[in-house]
Amino acid sequence: MTQDFDVVVIGAGTGGYVAAIRAAQLGLKVAVVEKQKALGGTCLLWGCIPTKALLEHAHALKVVQHAKEWGVTLGDGTAAVPVSIDMAKVHARKDKVITGITKGVEFLFKKNKIEWLKGTARLAGNGGVEIYEGDTRTVRATREIIVATGSAPRGVPGIEIDRTRIITSDEAIHLPVVPKSIAIMGSGAVGVEFASIFRSFGAEVTILELLPRLVPAEDDAVSEELSKSFRKRGIASLTGTTVTSATASERGVDLQLLLPDGKTQAMAVEYLLVATGRAPVTTGLDLERLGVQMDRGYIRVDDRYRTSVKGISAVGDVISIGDRPHPQLAHVSSAEGILVAERIAGRETSPIHYEQVPACTYCDPEIGSVGLTERAARARGYDVRVGTFPFGVLGRAKMANEIDGFVKIVAEKKYDEVLGVHMIGPRSTELVAEATVALRMEATVEELIRTIHAHPTFAEAIGEAAHATHGAAIHL
Repeated sequence: MTQDFDVVVIGAGTGGYVAAIRAAQLGLKVAVVEKQKALGGTCLLWGCIPTKALLEHAHALKVVQHAKEWGVTLGDGTAAVPVSIDMAKVHARKDKVITGITKGVEFLFKKNKIEWLKGTARLAGNGGVEIYEGDTRTVRATREIIVATGSAPRGVPGIEIDRTRIITSDEAIHLPVVPKSIAIMGSGAVGVEFASIFRSFGAEVTILELLPRLVPAEDDAVSEELSKSFRKRGIASLTGTTVTSATASERGVDLQLLLPDGKTQAMAVEYLLVATGRAPVTTGLDLERLGVQMDRGYIRVDDRYRTSVKGISAVGDVISIGDRPHPQLAHVSSAEGILVAERIAGRETSPIHYEQVPACTYCDPEIGSVGLTERAARARGYDVRVGTFPFGVLGRAKMANEIDGFVKIVAEKKYDEVLGVHMIGPRSTELVAEATVALRMEATVEELIRTIHAHPTFAEAIGEAAHATHGAAIHL
C-alpha cells in the first residue's frame, strides 16, 4: 500500500532538511528521502562543516607556532618543543563535530515527526516517489514534491579524476597525511580554502586559475589583497593559466600548463585537487520523462521554486533561476527551502533578492562580501563612490595580531545608498552580517556612519569605511 504524505522532500542537505522542518512546523505531514548514512548533505558531510573544521585546526596550529610571541611557554620551558600536526587526531575531531551535528538533525526530524525514508528516489508521476534500497517502495506527495538533491564536484574535460592522486574536495577532506606538494585547479571558495588549509599544515601549494585573478567573483581589490597575502604565506598562484594535461602515477601527478604569455610549463606535484565548480545531481530522478524543464542539467524553476510540472518544486544547488548564475551556498538553499515550505502551507511569500546574499570564504585571511562589486556597480551605470578602511589600524586587530585586509564600501552618490560591502581580513565571515542587514534595509552610508560601533572591535572597520566613503575616515 502506498503511504501518503503532504510533502516528500528528496535530499536531506541544507535545502531539503530545512524545507522539511519548516513544512512540519506549519502542520504538514513530511517525509525525506535520503540515501546517505547520515542527514545533512554535502554541506555537513563533505563541504562547509568538515572544511571549516580543518581551517579551525589550521588556525590553532598558527597560534601555537607563534606561542613565544604570545608569551606562552610550551613544555618545561627549557627546550624548544617542535610543533607539528597530527592528521589522525585532526580527522577524529573533525568527524566528531560532524557526527554531533548530524545527530542534531536526526533529533530535529524526530521532534517534528518527519519520516526519514532511506534509499534512492525516482519520480513516478502524479506525486509518486519510488524509493530503492534493496527492495522498492512507493510513497505519494499529496501536496508537493521538493527536489533538493544538491551538487557534486565538477570535472574538467581531459582531466581524469582518479580520486587517488587527482582528487576532488570529497577526497581532500579525508587525506590521511599532509601532502608534500599539491596543485589546486580553481581559485573559488573551495580552491582558496584548501590552499589555506594545506599551506598551514606545511604543504607546498600552487593555485592554477584560468581567469586573470584569484577569487574572480569578488571585488578586484579583494582579489589583489588575497594574492598579496598568499604570496607572503608562500602560496604560489598562476592566474590566466590552463592545465592542458594531467597524468597520475604512483608517485604523483605530472602537469602541463599553458601560461598567459603562450609559453608552456611542466609541473610535478604529489596531488592535483580539481576545484573548478560543482554540477547538479539529477541523474536517475526521471525528471525529463515527467516533462520537467531542464537547463544544462539544472532544474529550471520560477521565483517561488516551482518547476514546469505542477506539484514538483526544487531548491538549492540543483536549480537554475532567472538569467544569472544561481549561488551554490548552503544558506541560500536553506532560505529557498523555507520559502517553498511556507508557500505550500499557504503563507504569503516574497522572492529572494540574490544580490543581498552574503558570500563567505574561510581562507586566511577570510573574505566576506555582499552586494555589487565596484566593477559591477559602474557597469550598471551608477555614479559610484568608494570608501576603504584597513583592519591593521584597529587596536583590536593589533591585539589579535591579525592586521591584514580591509573593509570596502561601494555606494552611489545621488542617494548615498550602500550598493555593496567587500571585506578581507579577520572575522570577515562574521562581520559581513552587518553589511547584509544594511543592504536589506536599503541603508545609506550616512546611516552606517551614525551607527555607533563598539570599541575595540573588528567591526569598527565597517563604521570607519563608511566615514571613508564620505572622505572623512577618523583614524586614517
